[in-house]
Amino acid sequence: MNLIVKDPLQNKIEIVNWIVLAVLFVLALILAPIKFALGILLGGFISIINFYWMERGLRDLFNNTSKSIKARIIIKYYIRLALIAIVLYFLIAYGTVNVIGLLIGLSVVVINIIITLITTMAKKKLIEEVIK
Repeated sequence: MNLIVKDPLQNKIEIVNWIVLAVLFVLALILAPIKFALGILLGGFISIINFYWMERGLRDLFNNTSKSIKARIIIKYYIRLALIAIVLYFLIAYGTVNVIGLLIGLSVVVINIIITLITTMAKKKLIEEVIK
């Protein structure tokens, strides 16, 4: 088995995903109805699980370049997409969650990547200013 060491930035993104989800969920529990908070929580779980699942698929793709692995990864992609669509349908159709809260939860990874990008660039700029 070929183990690839994760980049520190990727580790940071994975950890901060959970922190962003926790902060948003706690704020929603305090400030909003329970369905809104539940939407954030479930949307965040779906988003983060999808992030890990995509990482695994891409890792498999780059570790093995045969044509059969590419077809399997595409099939897994469509299965993942279908599962997410089914879960989202049931969450919305049965009124389990608030749709806006769900959308905010589904945006957890995007929010985290933007935050990480801004902080990383700010640190880089600060280091460049110190070196000059």
